[in-house]
Amino acid sequence: MFRDRQLLLMALGQITVWASLLYVFPALLLDWEMSMAWARSEITGAITLAILVSGFFAPLVGNWIDRGLGSLVMGFGSILGAFSLYLLSFVDMIWQFYLGWCVIGFAFACTLYEPCFAIVTRCRGAHAKQAIIGITLLAGFAGAISFPLAHVLSEAYGWRQCLRIFALIVLFISAPALWSASRQLENERAPGDSEERAAQHIKPLRLTKLPLFWLLSISFSLLGVVHGVTLHHLLAILDQRSVAKDLAVTIAAFIGPMQVTGRLIMTVSAAHVTNHGVAIFCFIFMGLSVLILLLAGSNPSLLVLFVILFGCSYGIVSIIRPVIARDLLGQNQFGAKSGALALVYLLGSAAAPLLGALIWRNGGYNLVLSVMLLLSLSGLMLYLIANRLRS
Repeated sequence: MFRDRQLLLMALGQITVWASLLYVFPALLLDWEMSMAWARSEITGAITLAILVSGFFAPLVGNWIDRGLGSLVMGFGSILGAFSLYLLSFVDMIWQFYLGWCVIGFAFACTLYEPCFAIVTRCRGAHAKQAIIGITLLAGFAGAISFPLAHVLSEAYGWRQCLRIFALIVLFISAPALWSASRQLENERAPGDSEERAAQHIKPLRLTKLPLFWLLSISFSLLGVVHGVTLHHLLAILDQRSVAKDLAVTIAAFIGPMQVTGRLIMTVSAAHVTNHGVAIFCFIFMGLSVLILLLAGSNPSLLVLFVILFGCSYGIVSIIRPVIARDLLGQNQFGAKSGALALVYLLGSAAAPLLGALIWRNGGYNLVLSVMLLLSLSGLMLYLIANRLRS
């Protein structure tokens, strides 16, 4: 990994774009609620819209990547994201806030893990799993960077200046790193790879007619809902339990390192555990982490245990999802297949912040976490059915 310049550049681009474009939202949620006098459900609706836009454009972006346009997609998406983030720092009205996040949603579709993994899988083929693990080992620290940095900057200069600094990070670090890494990966790809020609694959246009596709995509999308609700409302959950803000930020920041820890565990155990076994682990431990958070109150020991299980399980999901997709659906035209799967997954992720706010408004955060536990178990059942259909 550390000798692979392309993967190092891609990891640098991913860690900065995740920290600056996505994690900045939950990091500043309470700041917006306090300074703008907007309802929490109104604010979270913006990130819901952004992820919906991302999901809508995911299949199109996947097709562009299949045509060898990955470097243009990631470079342009990063610049657009930086520009939109900068303009967000000037908003005064909720419709301006929504418009800014709508544009950032398109940047999500061009820059985050979905296009990154599609490019890596297209160019590295059977070696994509190792490459994806390498990238996500470093990119997993995005949350550990974003939450503390946003906290320090917003406390010192206000949230508007905080957004401008994150915009500069995307423009001068993320954009050149992602463009260069994608370009170099495309240049090393051998057209007409023999393994790709020999394998049997499912055509992308037939995907939506297969029960396997829907079972697989919905099962993982439920994990996306659980992760999205828990992450975006975590600071609010801890605030409601009278956890000190500095401690709450520290807990949220440690989700990133725990994601990296989960990926390291997966790397070490790769020879002993199948991809199917790893996927089952993710569903079970995600649900267990939510249960612990539900019961933790303000108990620091239980909150630490929650962070470990939540971070580790979702850190592995980021890797295992494209790997399982390749195992079950094939590598050929993987950009289009990944985009189709991402559309369903991102619909779940998009609904998560707003869904969490609506459930909270009607029953509090204990009800929110209870529903998330149920969704984790439902996702596991659907995945097991999908795997049985394939076998």
